[in-house]
Amino acid sequence: MKAERPSSSEHKAITSPEQARSTFMPPRRLFATAVIGAALIGYLVHKTPDSRQRLETMAEMAQALGVLSESDAAVVAKLLANPTIKETAHA
Repeated sequence: MKAERPSSSEHKAITSPEQARSTFMPPRRLFATAVIGAALIGYLVHKTPDSRQRLETMAEMAQALGVLSESDAAVVAKLLANPTIKETAHA
């Protein structure tokens, strides 16, 4: 589509609102990695039993769906194998 601009006599291309909408849908594996990454950061920052449970649940679900790679699962498992100071204080 072409439109005239008051600042210039040239025609310039414009984008309609329908064309501007994104139809990008990330693959399931990327989406799972993002969700688990957010849970991982939450756990590392807050170090609460709730954040640990959230991370464990997300990782288990992603593994069950087959969207979590073995290396990513190993990183999560290694992190969860070592309880944090705050967690041992709550126990």
